Amino acid sequence: MDRSGVSSSSPNNTSSAALLLGRQFKQMQTDKDIPGISCGLVGNSVFEWEVMLMLSDEQDSLYGGGIFRTHLTFPPTYPHLPPTLRFLTPIFHPNVYPSGEVCISILHPPEEDKYGYESAAERWSPVQTPETILLSVISMLSSPNDESPANIEAGKLWREDRKEFKRLVRKCVRDSMETGWD
Repeated sequence: MDRSGVSSSSPNNTSSAALLLGRQFKQMQTDKDIPGISCGLVGNSVFEWEVMLMLSDEQDSLYGGGIFRTHLTFPPTYPHLPPTLRFLTPIFHPNVYPSGEVCISILHPPEEDKYGYESAAERWSPVQTPETILLSVISMLSSPNDESPANIEAGKLWREDRKEFKRLVRKCVRDSMETGWD
């Protein structure tokens, strides 16, 4: 319940989240400012998007040339709480759990970090949009945070054996080109 005594998952909040997501989805469909990102709905639910990240070879990233399918799942309380983003295409990265779920500050709930790694300003804020999330994830791919890796092996290789890390990432990119559209 919020301060007014209304449940945060009331039908009004869900319908306002659906209206906002509908507008944001339409914006993503028509926005040509972010090349390499294609969005579609999973089923007919505006709360679950399939997003293709088609990373250009020109981007300053080891993941350039990769085609990665992801799901962006929004809670009924969006934009007050963050969505989750999960890679469906296998990806080897310090900030992506083996399950594919992304661990990035802006997708963490807007509360104090009990471990002290993130400031409140780095965490989710209702001003974030699907576009800012996806741009942050693309940026994360080129600049991993290895302080608290979601994938321990990837974090360790990133720090200690860049050559092996790059080899595994390039394999992941090659594999994604074969399976990215499946």
